[in-house]
Amino acid sequence: MKTKEHINVVWLKRDLRLQDNEAISNALKSGKRVLILYVFEHLLLNDAHYSERHFNFIKESLGDLNENLEAHHTKVLTITSDITSAFNQLQAFYKIDSIFSHVETGLLVTYNRDKEFTRYCRNNFINWEESKNNGVERGLVNRDNWFENWETYMNSALEVFQPTNNQFLNHSEIETLKDVLSETDLSTPEDTKFQRGGTTMGWKYANSFFKNRHEDYMANISKPEASRTSCSRISPYIAWGNLSIRQVFQKAQQLKSTAENKRHIGAFISRLRWQAHFIQKFEMEHTMENASVNKGYHKLKKTLSESYQKAWKEGQTGFPLVDASMRCLLETGYVNFRMRAMLASFFTHILWQPWQSATTHLSQQFLDFEPGIHFPQLQMQAGETGINNLRIYNPTLNGLKHDPDAVFIKKWVPELAHLDTPFIHEPYLMTEMEQTFYNFKLGEDYPIPIVDVKENRKRASEILWNMKKDPEVLRESYRILKRHTLQDRKRMLKSD
Repeated sequence: MKTKEHINVVWLKRDLRLQDNEAISNALKSGKRVLILYVFEHLLLNDAHYSERHFNFIKESLGDLNENLEAHHTKVLTITSDITSAFNQLQAFYKIDSIFSHVETGLLVTYNRDKEFTRYCRNNFINWEESKNNGVERGLVNRDNWFENWETYMNSALEVFQPTNNQFLNHSEIETLKDVLSETDLSTPEDTKFQRGGTTMGWKYANSFFKNRHEDYMANISKPEASRTSCSRISPYIAWGNLSIRQVFQKAQQLKSTAENKRHIGAFISRLRWQAHFIQKFEMEHTMENASVNKGYHKLKKTLSESYQKAWKEGQTGFPLVDASMRCLLETGYVNFRMRAMLASFFTHILWQPWQSATTHLSQQFLDFEPGIHFPQLQMQAGETGINNLRIYNPTLNGLKHDPDAVFIKKWVPELAHLDTPFIHEPYLMTEMEQTFYNFKLGEDYPIPIVDVKENRKRASEILWNMKKDPEVLRESYRILKRHTLQDRKRMLKSD
């Protein structure tokens, strides 16, 4: 009987890159040949938080990896399977000594999967080595020295991908595995308005931002149309690990040292810090996926409205900036932070719907869906943390301020484009005569507003401000602050 070769496996998850990938570096240092594996797991393919746009982005990222691995006569083995089944099948061909991956701050289903996989590795005498991902740490009790440690990590040396000959399983050997395992087709639609995945594309966006697009970063960051150019647009490449935060952080720091206007790059760097802060918060408060982090808000009850939720999801609420933002998100997978906050605020405050009912719709649409950002931000915008300022966005005022010429609204709500700008922002103010003049019928050509903003805004404000005084909310607020407050918060807030 032929003795099985001992190999090690890199299990890619949200770290779809070769450079600055500690899991790959550690595997290459192990002295054994390496197989790089990506598994389209049934538990995620069937999870309501994900959609086809995410899997297409992953496939494009894997295709980009394979192009870069061609020089090393290997590729990523890409299969559709459950993770334990995948490794059981691999072990029919090889003896797996170690598995290398990054710690994943994901959904509860992935956390439970990891616990089961830990038992699997133990039972099969496999060493599973998980590396820190983007400076986020598992097992923290509080945030003492967290920022200092994160900055030390961000300034540490990048992992360099420099394999020697024959360190990977070759094409022929991977083809043999593909004959037995269920290989995933990596083809994706050509005609799409979504950003395409992969490290190569990620650096194109990052480099153009650092070259000149950053020059209007702060001026346009809140503008729904201009921000599409002036913001970095690298969030999906960070979310799926095409770029590491450390790579981007160091590139930004280099530019900041020579840039004429350091304020824009400084503001961008501060957002990299806050990105890590929120993921660390979610890592330490996993119940945030389903329940408000502040338990005092668990008593807050809202009546579900299918008609409100349907109008919001389809961009048919009768509020032009809300509808334009949702339609843009549906078609492109991206809107800027302020429009995301407005969509969440409108849903939870103006429509008075529970934030939990918005989670899967928004996560399916966000191309850059990152669980560690998604749930903390939704709760913050819903006003259910007890420690953040309550913000109830007025969609009309936001439109007038950030899209004054209605460029964004006209693009995504074309049925309003022929109206004069004031009516584009507030079509519901048109008289019957004005509607006739513009050959426009409110309620037919565009919806009548589904709620009264002023009335509903007042209700939400009164209820939520009163709840901030609730003893349980106050106790929980103190607990959250004690657990998550950063000692050097002022330093983290610095943007120059």
